[in-house]
Amino acid sequence: MLDPARQQKAWEYNKLSRRLLFLELGIGAVLLLALLFTHASAMLASLLTFPSPWSAPLYLLILTLGYGVVMAPLGYYQDFVLPHRYGLSTQSVAGWMKDKVKALVLGLLLGLCLVTIIYWLIENLPTLWWLAAGLIMFLLSLLLTWLTPTFLIPLFFKLKPLADGELKEKLLNLFQRAGVDIKECLTMNLSSKATTANAMLSGWGNSRRIIISDTLLQGYSMDEIEVTFAHELGHHLHHDIAKLMAIQAGTFLLVFYLANLALKAGVALFSFHGIIDIAGLPWLILVLATLILVTRPALNWYNRRVELAADETALELSSNPRAFVSLMTRLTDQNLSEAAPAPWVKLLFYDHPTYNERVKLAHTTQASSVQNSLSSAE
Repeated sequence: MLDPARQQKAWEYNKLSRRLLFLELGIGAVLLLALLFTHASAMLASLLTFPSPWSAPLYLLILTLGYGVVMAPLGYYQDFVLPHRYGLSTQSVAGWMKDKVKALVLGLLLGLCLVTIIYWLIENLPTLWWLAAGLIMFLLSLLLTWLTPTFLIPLFFKLKPLADGELKEKLLNLFQRAGVDIKECLTMNLSSKATTANAMLSGWGNSRRIIISDTLLQGYSMDEIEVTFAHELGHHLHHDIAKLMAIQAGTFLLVFYLANLALKAGVALFSFHGIIDIAGLPWLILVLATLILVTRPALNWYNRRVELAADETALELSSNPRAFVSLMTRLTDQNLSEAAPAPWVKLLFYDHPTYNERVKLAHTTQASSVQNSLSSAE
């Protein structure tokens, strides 16, 4: 059974988190629109006399630093104060700042490279820049997916192979039953920074790894851990990473195509000197962010279907619906997830099935198994 007190905290925490997110998005949109309608963007662009496309990354750097200063108090409250208040984080201020700097540097380098490439494409391929940009974004996402378990996660957490023992033997037997050869199973020291628990299938090709947090290893039974690995094996068996990459490619192309149309409309709306004018960079950022948000519900819907299919495989491989329900119940309470979010919350924010949906699946599977057993006995 779910803990009512934890579910009350989950409702409060997620409600506050959503409000802060909406506030962050609102402030960002207002700042970008203010730059455009006050002509501050045009004035800033006129001061950057570097030839295109090199003025674009400099503009983005100034914009990012200014935005970071304005949003620093909200970011500190949102990412540090709130998780500590609800017992989800154990990280020190120094550790949190170190991680923020790493993430900022990575994000900034990526952003500067992308904006340079985009404005180079706009200048040299004015009619098809959106197609090339979408393809480049897809290739970049492939690279980042490949690097996630070997480079990106190790920047923030220590990874090590799962230790030999009874649990590893149990999991190896699971892999054999599934007919899967996983290159390596790794543990992540999530407990050094958080009280939550998690597991994931990460990477693709020869970098693919199953990663499980030490908080899950230390606090859950072998049967529950086996179900966790069975779920991740479900993703592997269904080739979910490849499917999601294909959908991501289509999404990138659609988003950049629509962004191209919006950028052309912005030339007349804000009196830009063509779509190559870097004064239009705030407009491009605003349009891309809006389009990503608009496509999010559809992507969430598809991802929930993928996760439910992996749950079905986990129940089939483990033949242990009781452990599945126990796992989901404990994770929901531990991670302060809402068991039954409002429909609009599920639509906008949930890329995994809700707790109630997953438990219903387990009960249906268990009832079907009992019915089949009775039929066989007859």
